[in-house]
Amino acid sequence: MKKPVVALLGRPNVGKSTIFNRLVGKKISIIEDTPGITRDRIYGNVSYNDYNFHLIDTGGIDLSKESFNEDIKIQASLALDEADVILFVVDGKEGLTSNDLAIRDMLVKSTCKVIVVINKCDSKLINDTEYEFYELGFEHYYKVSGEHNTGFSDLLDEIVKDFIKIEDDYEDGIVKFSVIGRPNVGKSSLVNAILNEERVIVSDIAGTTRDAIDTPFTYHGERYVVIDTAGMRKKGRIYENVEKYSLLRSMKAIDRSDVCLIVINAEEGIVEHDKHIAGYALEAGKAVVIVVNKWDLIDDKDNAIKKWKQDIMNNFQFMSFAKIVFLSAKTKKRIHTLMPEVLIAYENSKRQIKTSALNEIITEAYDLNKPPSYKGKRLKIYFSSQVGNQPPTFNIQVNSKGLVHFSYERYLENKIRESFDFSGTPIILQFKNKGEM
Repeated sequence: MKKPVVALLGRPNVGKSTIFNRLVGKKISIIEDTPGITRDRIYGNVSYNDYNFHLIDTGGIDLSKESFNEDIKIQASLALDEADVILFVVDGKEGLTSNDLAIRDMLVKSTCKVIVVINKCDSKLINDTEYEFYELGFEHYYKVSGEHNTGFSDLLDEIVKDFIKIEDDYEDGIVKFSVIGRPNVGKSSLVNAILNEERVIVSDIAGTTRDAIDTPFTYHGERYVVIDTAGMRKKGRIYENVEKYSLLRSMKAIDRSDVCLIVINAEEGIVEHDKHIAGYALEAGKAVVIVVNKWDLIDDKDNAIKKWKQDIMNNFQFMSFAKIVFLSAKTKKRIHTLMPEVLIAYENSKRQIKTSALNEIITEAYDLNKPPSYKGKRLKIYFSSQVGNQPPTFNIQVNSKGLVHFSYERYLENKIRESFDFSGTPIILQFKNKGEM
């Protein structure tokens, strides 16, 4: 079942990015008082009352300017294509503007639900001006203050009112893995090679796959599902050549996966967009395998593998735990090396460590390398336990979590990985003050 998509639209400087950060609970969007600072669509996941949805933040739409950024126009069009609900954000302090009316004219052509979000409602004076927004002609209006975090419960109730609670379409125990990556790295060819048949349309034109495709198959007597990620829905050069617009489709597949195959084009090398997509898999806590595809096009493969491993180490430092597979989906050379790594990553993401063994490792690591004191205080570790998996998650009880430096957290993670096989999966360390749940 696909996760719903909610998009924030509005003119510049009405506070969309602040609202985005409130809804996702993290400071992801860049917030600045300069209009139009958000240049890219930014994606997040929102969980509320057993409902989950994707949230898109877009650049500010200024239809009053002839020189209005073409890139942001495309962002808005793509957001409208993808969204189930549009949050049309307006400025409660400034009131209704001609630009708001122009955006309204664009939104009335959309078939999705539109909710008008009147932001900056942190003054009683707003009550005198809010009614002018009803001129927009939509059904739903909600007052919020992104800065003061008020009004969001009612807004969220309205957003999810018609959503269906997300339930997995497959029975327990079936491993689902997605094939993600930028356009034209060979994702569909890889799916065909895994399935050993031409089930997915393969084309040299980026964006051929129009929606996520689930394909159940059997490997060594066990059932699996491979999810091929989609290209852009609309045809046209601009939709298919701008790689960053494939992110949302990748995120949809990531959410439903146990393992993500991050596919890189060996002929082109690593580009920034590869790291963006990998970052979303990491943020979602998914097990990963990095797949360097089109290996048949590489000369002097022995030396190339050494160079590639170093390049991946340098560019993907944030997921140094990932296994790397070199293969050719087209010729099926080395394709047999892929599934074993997928299964290792999956099993390690479910690994459960005994509390006694974990405490022994953490205590030994602490005794070997005590953290430096800060303002006369030193971090103390009392007790550790594993509280979850997929990804493996550990609670570490300390005297003051404010004393945990990121370098010491990394040190403890490395010690855990030295003792237990967590290759292929991220692990999460949660530091809690003594007595904190």
